[in-house]
Parts: sequence; structure tokens; C-alpha cells
Amino acid sequence: MNIVIAGVGSVGTHLARMLSRQEHNIMLIDTNQEKLEELESQIDVLYIVGSCTSIGALKDAEVGKCDLYIAVNPLEEQNINSAILAKKLGAKQTIARVNNSEYLETENAEYLRSIGIDSLIYPERLAAEEIVASLKQAGSRQMHEFSDGRLQLLGIKLWENAPILNHTLIKMAEIYGADQFRIVAIKRHNHTIIPRGNDELKYGDLIFVVTRPSFIPNVFTLCGKEQFEIKNIVIVGASRIGIKTASLLEKHYNVKIIEKDREKCIQLADKLQSTLVINGDGRDLTLLREEGIKNIDAFISLTGSSETNILSCLLAKKMGVKKSVAEVENIDYIDLAENIGIGTLINTKLIAASHIYRYTMNVDVKHLKFLTFSEAEVFELEAKPGSKITRNLLQNMHFPTDATVGGVFRGDETIIAKGDVQIQAGDNVVIFALPNAVKKVIKYFQ
Repeated sequence: MNIVIAGVGSVGTHLARMLSRQEHNIMLIDTNQEKLEELESQIDVLYIVGSCTSIGALKDAEVGKCDLYIAVNPLEEQNINSAILAKKLGAKQTIARVNNSEYLETENAEYLRSIGIDSLIYPERLAAEEIVASLKQAGSRQMHEFSDGRLQLLGIKLWENAPILNHTLIKMAEIYGADQFRIVAIKRHNHTIIPRGNDELKYGDLIFVVTRPSFIPNVFTLCGKEQFEIKNIVIVGASRIGIKTASLLEKHYNVKIIEKDREKCIQLADKLQSTLVINGDGRDLTLLREEGIKNIDAFISLTGSSETNILSCLLAKKMGVKKSVAEVENIDYIDLAENIGIGTLINTKLIAASHIYRYTMNVDVKHLKFLTFSEAEVFELEAKPGSKITRNLLQNMHFPTDATVGGVFRGDETIIAKGDVQIQAGDNVVIFALPNAVKKVIKYFQ
């Protein structure tokens, strides 16, 4: 696939690295020649030095021949204008990053599509929605819903009190049944396993479980976890993500937001309805005690510093907060943060990549999500008539080793995938795969 990426900030750089590993032809456009040269020396890309709103630069980048044009500059005006120009010059599909949720309203999105922008992405809003979702199942590290919640994916850490500890998946199915839940991935010592029947669950594993909503309490019990209700929340940092998160949460929870910048606090007081805005440092122990940290159920740190967010969450956990959420934009820190017990991690680069990556696949992808704590990807595909996936039982399918089926949606029926299930044309199938298996999996659905 020929892909042009306009903007080599954090999101554009991550996309370029990820997509180049998938053997796509990548062309970059940016005014920062030094950054472009650095990327070219590290990965297999070409580049044009220039503005993405320059028709000449777009022509030099051959956008008229590109299959996908991705505009992810910090300035949304640049992204919108360049995506429109790219479409007019012949780009097959265009994606533009925006910072204003107004553009995502149905009538506005339709208008933008009519003038050449096929898809919009607002990473900060997606991040805020992911934070809100993570609070629905407070005992999990990660939570994702499929088909309006008919199936849920939970990432849960196993400690010494988990009843399923030291069980193989076969033994666990014999004791607890296999109709209600399925373990689809295991993160162990910074390595991700797509498990098979003889794999054993061990202390410290981070397991990813697919289950129906009605069985979630049982899953927590099997993992030795207690569910608890969240009422009181503290957010540290009035970033765009912080503000959007507070606006979504204040309708249902008691929310406080702590921000060091006094001017930002004054502006926040006008933007937010019922959130209590506090001018101060979220790392200040005295301030946290004064604000009743012992009564806080969830602590969310969203400053511009990954280090500050990790340390703030550790401090909150030490003071008794059960649920912590940290924005960690430095991908190299993710394993460290998971190993030291930070609850949920938010990374806008991974969130943006999840949204964009599905446009590079040659099948109709309903949902796609990169699991923050692991290398695994989870996506939902529709089985087409005559496709290979429909020709046999799953246990006889010779599916790629590094991939597995988690669940199936068949009309109003929701099926937890087992070996004796046969996929039918029209089924929506939830797949878990390591990156090296994705192309092999797609062939089963074409």
C-alpha cells in the first residue's frame, strides 16, 4: 500500500515506524528536515521537506498515487486543508487529525466527507473515552467492548489468591466451563503468548479474557479480584485529555481536577459544570491529604510528563487509592509502569494507531485495538461467503499459531469461541493476534 503521512510529531512518527514494518511504502511530509533525516536513517521511508498545505510538496510526494493520506500535524487547520488538497489531487482515502470534537458531530463529519476528508481522528477524545471505559470494571488493567458491550475484553493481573493459578487452560475449562469466558492472551515477563490448552497460568501473569457481561463477576472471582464501586475521582493535569475526561465523568461521579497553572484553573472553572477545580501540585502529599485522598476511589494522572504521571499514581496507590490511571506517552515506559503496578495506562499514539491501522487492511474491519500492555492486536472481522474461515470447525482450521478466535456474533447470538464452533458467512468474528500473524489471519477472511 502507498501511504503518505503528513506530520512527524509523536503520532506521525509512531505510525511511520509501525506501518513500515508491515511492508507498506511510506512517504513523509514535514518542514522539519532534521527529524525526517533521523527517521529515514532508522526505518525504510522516503520524505519530502515542505508544508503539507503546499500543492507542490503534495505533488512531489505523489499523493495522487497514494492509497491512504494521513494528516497528523499538531494544527488541525493544516490537517483539514491538506487532506482536502490530497483528495483533490487523487488520494484514494484521507484521514485528518482534529482537536475539536465539534467536527465529529454527524452533520459536520458528513460535510467534511463531502469535501474530501474520509475520516477524522481526535486522539485526546478517544483517550478520554478509554479512561471512562476503564472505570466501568475497576479491577481490570484494560477493558474493551465489542458490539455495544455484548462481549467484553478484560486485562487482569493474577496474584497469589487467584483460584485459576497453576491451572492449564484445559483443566480450567473442565472445572469452570468454557462456554462463558475464554483467555485469549497472556502477558508474562514482557512477552505476549497466544495460549493453547496446555499453557499454565502463573503468578504475575496479565491475562486477557473475553466474556459476556453477565459473567464478569465470576471472572473477577476466578482471578482473585474484588469489584468495587467508584464514586470519587481525582484528575491531575488540565491537559486536553484531562479536560475532556472531567467533562465526561462529572455527569456520573464526584470529580476533582488538580492543575498547577492558575490561569488554566480559572478557565476550567468556566468550562466544567460540577468538577471542583484545585490550583496545586498533584504530587504534593499535604495537598492530597487535605483533599481527602483516603476517600478517593480512582486517581487519574494526565500531565504532559510520563514520569510525573507514573510517580503520582504510585504515590496515590501508596496512600490507599485502589484504581490508578496514568497517561504514559513514552512507549519504553509501558512495561515498567505495568510491572510496578500502575493500573490502566493511556497512550495516545497507540490509540491513534489503532484507529488508523484498520484502513491499511484489505478486509472490512469493524473494530481494531492495540492492547496497551502487550504486542497483541484485537480486531473484529466479518466472515464473507466462501472465505476459508467458514469451511471447517475451528479446531480443524490450522489457524496461525500466534492468533486465536475469541468470540463470534451471529445475529442476536453471542458465542464464546471453542474448538467445536464453525464460523458461518455473515458472522462477525473477534480475533486476537500478534503482529506477525495478522496478514495470515486476514487471508482466512478474504
